[in-house]
Amino acid sequence: MGESLFAEPLLWLIVGAEIGFWVFLLAGLGARYVLRRRGPGAVLLLGVPLMDLVLVTASTVDLATGGEPSRVHGLAALYLGITVAFGHSLVRWADVRFAHRFAGGPAPIRPPRGGAARMRYEWREYGKVVAAWVITAAVLVLLSLVGGRAVPAPGAWSGDPMWSWLATASLIAGIWFVAGPLWATVFPGTDDRERSGAR
Repeated sequence: MGESLFAEPLLWLIVGAEIGFWVFLLAGLGARYVLRRRGPGAVLLLGVPLMDLVLVTASTVDLATGGEPSRVHGLAALYLGITVAFGHSLVRWADVRFAHRFAGGPAPIRPPRGGAARMRYEWREYGKVVAAWVITAAVLVLLSLVGGRAVPAPGAWSGDPMWSWLATASLIAGIWFVAGPLWATVFPGTDDRERSGAR
């Protein structure tokens, strides 16, 4: 218990996976749009989901070989949920900006600020939050089963070192729901895209 959190190799792997995500993303888009090498760019972009595969494999092997379930394993599950649910959107977001900057592509379109378009946007984004939550929960179930532990009841999540991350994710998802899709549905406002003409 006295060891630093950063002493755990799995935590360093999570840090490495995050760094690797950005390295593969920027290298892939750089090859595609700056160097005009679409083939190598596509290969490099395949490294983005590879980081997730390496992380879930390492977490599973660690528990299967006698590792003690910890907050780091829970963090790995949450990280996987977020990157799988939001990773494609982030790649697309970066791709549009690289294409605009280096290949004469269209300017990025700003999210709508109000009206039905904003409501649809918020519900679509919240769908990714739900997907991240579900993936995190599924990975935690897998890690619990591999580690030979029972899946705790929801009321016990906050006291479990590994499952406490799902309790935190549930709180964040609740706040996001209220501030995002629920607010946009109850107070839709109007879309000022035509007035502003902004992208």
